[in-house]
Amino acid sequence: MGHKIGIDVGGTFTDLVYVTGEGSILVVKTPTTPENQAKGVLAGLEKAASREGVSLGDFLRETDLIIHGTTVATNTMLEFNGARTGLITTKGFRDDIEIRRGHKERIFDPRYPKPVPIALRRHRLTVDERIDREGKVITPLDEDEVVRVVRKLKEAGVGSIGVCLFFGFLNPAHEKRVAEIARREYPEAFLSLSHEVLPQIREFERVSTTLVNAYTSPKLKRYLENLESELARLGFAREFFVMLSNGGIMNPDYAGKYAVYSLLSGPAGGVVACSQLIGELAGEKDIITVDMGGTSYDVALIRGGRPTVTTERWVSRYRAAVPMLDIHTIGAGGGSVAWVDPGGALQVGPQSSGAVPGPACYGRGGAEPTVTDANLLLGFLDPETFLGGEMKLDRGAAEKAVEQKVARPLGLDTTRAANGIFRIVNNNMSNGIRVVSVQRGYDPRDFVLVAFGGNGAIHAGVQARDLGIRKVIVPRLATAFSARGMLNSNIVITKMRTCIMRSDEADIQALNSLFDAMRRDVDVDLPSSIRERSGLMGEMRFHYAVDMHYKGETHEITVPIGSDEKGSVSDENLAKAVQAFHDAHESLHTFANRDDPAYLMNLRVEAVVEVYRPPLCRLPFAGEDPSEARRKNRQVYFDDEGGFRDTPIYEGSRVRCGNVLQGPCVIEEPATTIVVYRGQTARLTEFDHYEMSVL
Repeated sequence: MGHKIGIDVGGTFTDLVYVTGEGSILVVKTPTTPENQAKGVLAGLEKAASREGVSLGDFLRETDLIIHGTTVATNTMLEFNGARTGLITTKGFRDDIEIRRGHKERIFDPRYPKPVPIALRRHRLTVDERIDREGKVITPLDEDEVVRVVRKLKEAGVGSIGVCLFFGFLNPAHEKRVAEIARREYPEAFLSLSHEVLPQIREFERVSTTLVNAYTSPKLKRYLENLESELARLGFAREFFVMLSNGGIMNPDYAGKYAVYSLLSGPAGGVVACSQLIGELAGEKDIITVDMGGTSYDVALIRGGRPTVTTERWVSRYRAAVPMLDIHTIGAGGGSVAWVDPGGALQVGPQSSGAVPGPACYGRGGAEPTVTDANLLLGFLDPETFLGGEMKLDRGAAEKAVEQKVARPLGLDTTRAANGIFRIVNNNMSNGIRVVSVQRGYDPRDFVLVAFGGNGAIHAGVQARDLGIRKVIVPRLATAFSARGMLNSNIVITKMRTCIMRSDEADIQALNSLFDAMRRDVDVDLPSSIRERSGLMGEMRFHYAVDMHYKGETHEITVPIGSDEKGSVSDENLAKAVQAFHDAHESLHTFANRDDPAYLMNLRVEAVVEVYRPPLCRLPFAGEDPSEARRKNRQVYFDDEGGFRDTPIYEGSRVRCGNVLQGPCVIEEPATTIVVYRGQTARLTEFDHYEMSVL
């Protein structure tokens, strides 16, 4: 067996985890290259090859699998630098994307600006056609008008066209014909068809998702094609997949066509890793995951061993209603910039120093004080051992930035200013955890906190203490845990269809007909050759689900529905699904109308193909005494200790299974730092992660 590689492109660093043919798991980090993420990816591969003592070409020829998490689609929406996008829709629905179903982020601020338009109004054109709620054609498509509209968009330089016709999700015949004409008249244009992207009811959600896909896909498609071509030129000839927001992976053709499905490509890998490597392996079923990298702080919830999935995601104020892992993101990473607002209050983030120039202490020309600069000044980081000694930190530059931009304006000394940055970012992160827990009816004290990312373990002990969480888990591979999770991901394709009926009047034959159609759609997106070609993959499994609500409700709850071996759903299966809906409704909203019928809204199919997973080895117990790993003492600032104190520093690579480390202390792993605070104890477990108890 050859190498298996997971690659996660973050805002500051690109993480690469590779498993050798012998089963060893190794980590490589390189700076992210925002102007072209492929440069950082190739630099990481070159570094891995050098570590193995072979050329890049030989390394890639010995590689069986590459799984890539990328932020190309996300950055496109954040920076609004996507394709020039147009829309073809039914007459009368040109402005759905601006009306937004009446949604306003700030309902009491009439001056709050509209979202940045990803399709200008002059590029949103209409055609005469109409299909009714039963999918019957009322007004035939005016094909001459379609020709004129497509030509007009071509003349305007529109390179990507979204097609979203009214009731196109029930009968896509008109959308398909528009696509045929567009391909004939303008073959260079990228087409995003709503019945392919999001074939379900609710016009705004469908048009918004279709336009987001049209806006982001051309850029991601070019990136993946260029990267795949470069890898092939260098010698790679096996399987290349892209991480999707639903926690699955798919081939580059699919990812390039449906970029909206990869908006959370990188963070999804970390949630998968927590679910499987912490949940299944260590037996922890209720987890709050926190991923603190250089730019952001990503928080997610896992209940009963299953990550929470949502279709309620907003990205840069646009609705993306495809299934995604429910990950809440705030601007609180190591590179988050500290600044004093006009009122004299200290703020941290959401703006970030990014990969270039990075925090001031990186010595790359950055002059803004960041969280990493504050952590260095407080003694949590060692300037000589950062990233295992590969990168030296400039303490003087950090002092200068914090002094000039924070301490002096606030009349503080540098240490107190750095501690202020530390306390504020911790508060921001604790509030981020409350969003996915307290605000959704869950008590964080009932969960285990799993902290990863390069910076997460410095701050996790504070969040646990603030929220009353009793246990914190920090994987040894914390710095590249998202990339590690990609190697445990399966191929996942989700399909959906709208099917509106009462549960007590449901037509089982109609339901099964729709499930059959969705399974056929899966076959189109996932040719059998993918499984046959590599030998790395197993059989395909199907999971079915139904979106339901009570009469008068406008939000659905998704519940699983069982089936027989042939994939057919029975009346009994539906009855159990309705009961599961009542139970879920009571759990989420504190009541259930069990005597009332449920209303079915959408049907969903999830197709899963299992992919090879690296073998897991348990560490042998070596005793509780960590003295062999103790390297030195260092002055570290602890607010609850009244300032700096002489603190034991442990070399993480020398900590052995069973070693117990009493706080306060600092554990320096090669690419992450773990701070154990007073009243906390860390123990390295057989699963190769630190388990911290919080008193």
